[in-house]
Amino acid sequence: MDVYEILRLVKLGKSNRTIASTLDIDRKTVGKYRSWAEEQGLLTGELPSREELYRLLEQSWPNQQPPQNTSTVAPYHDVVVALRDQGVETAALHQRLVDDHHYSGSYSSVWRFVNHLEPKRPAVVVRVEVKPGEESQVDFGYAGQMIDPETDQLRRAWVFVMTLSWSRHQYVEFVFDQKVETWLLLHRHAFDFFGGVPERVVIDNLKAAIVKACWDDPQVQRAYRECAEHYGFLIAPCRPGTPEHKGKVEQGGVHYVKRNFLAGRKPMLITDANQAGLKWVEQVAGQRRHGTTKQKPLERFREVEAAALRPLPATPYEPATWKQVKLHRDCYVVFEQAYYSAPYQLVGQTLWVRGGARIVELYTQDYQRVATHDRARQPGDRQTNLHHLPPEKLPGLMLTRPVCREQAAAIGPATAEVVEGLLNHCPEDRLRTAGRLLGLAQRFTPERLEAACRRALHFDDPAYVTIKRILEQELDVEPLPQPSPSVPAWTFVRSAQDFARALLGGVSWT
Repeated sequence: MDVYEILRLVKLGKSNRTIASTLDIDRKTVGKYRSWAEEQGLLTGELPSREELYRLLEQSWPNQQPPQNTSTVAPYHDVVVALRDQGVETAALHQRLVDDHHYSGSYSSVWRFVNHLEPKRPAVVVRVEVKPGEESQVDFGYAGQMIDPETDQLRRAWVFVMTLSWSRHQYVEFVFDQKVETWLLLHRHAFDFFGGVPERVVIDNLKAAIVKACWDDPQVQRAYRECAEHYGFLIAPCRPGTPEHKGKVEQGGVHYVKRNFLAGRKPMLITDANQAGLKWVEQVAGQRRHGTTKQKPLERFREVEAAALRPLPATPYEPATWKQVKLHRDCYVVFEQAYYSAPYQLVGQTLWVRGGARIVELYTQDYQRVATHDRARQPGDRQTNLHHLPPEKLPGLMLTRPVCREQAAAIGPATAEVVEGLLNHCPEDRLRTAGRLLGLAQRFTPERLEAACRRALHFDDPAYVTIKRILEQELDVEPLPQPSPSVPAWTFVRSAQDFARALLGGVSWT
């Protein structure tokens, strides 16, 4: 159950009964969350984000648990069916469950479960007509084989039909897959074609896998609900086995397209089929005299219903994929063959990934967003936020020659000279040694490391162990020894007069 969806419908002015019917939950549940939202002042202005809403719900209503939508009798489904086939009445059935299977639930729970299994069909039906712009119905089903223009091969194709319930005007498109992205993109194309959005969309949950998944698969649910929020329409699923709830598209949807547009045609390029399909919608389907309305659908649409549709949003919806993934030990999740980092504190947990066209977001199970990345350009790419990784692992990960040179230069020339010597050493790679040397600046100070490197260079011993010993013994604080006065290699030990007399002769030079 999505509390955000409940409050969104409340803000749209829907009654508790309508919301309960739309979301298939109890009216009392809707009333509870409506009262809570009024107390919190959430029904004025814009709703907070999902993560903020659930955080507020946890803080202000910590003991509230979502209602149980699964019957307590569900584990005994086969037993109930077998006993009902034997003619066992509901009261006796409840007692058998208590005696034989230690069932602890109430008789009412058993009665509701049996009534759900064996719904009573009404003897008569009442036709429900809607106002212009109030509803559209969607049918999605198999359409035979069509030619893929990329491979020139035949492939299985599906047809998407959206019919406006009041005018019966419709949109038709053929596709090759039932992916979530395709399903959402088809809605976008239909709304663009109509130039507006109906108040609610009725979908059939039996025809195709993607439609059924809208209510069986929470990943598809989130993506479809997000699309509904963007365009502002309500999602109204048909209950299984009730085709009369979507009669306007049941015969005028996939069946009608097959009987009329596709009948007698040879397999064609899917691109040609889509062009011809829209032409058929305007010239054939839209111009026929409808059996119920007794009018032409396209005329009813143009004259009345087009103006009754809600305006399109300022920007079109960009389909996003929701998927559950596990955060692995290396602090990455895998989404569509690329890797995205998440906080290391969540390693081992299952996260939600929302993959948009440009952005990939990661959420916890309670809608807390924990990471946002640019979408990877190709499979195998890694999108990393260094803050997601354990702090003790970062130094080794970030250790590169350019980084070492940059850090050493920032400390001083002596440190830069020592580090450059380590990086240029051959044949051993002393990159890690350079990293440990620079790490001494944190253990001591950058000023002391510079002094220690200067002292090591003075004594021509710029080794890591030497510099570390200088710092540990605090020799870096001592002044460097001054050099001794140098004596010239050649020195006259006699006077210049003696040298002159020797040149003139008569004086012995020894």
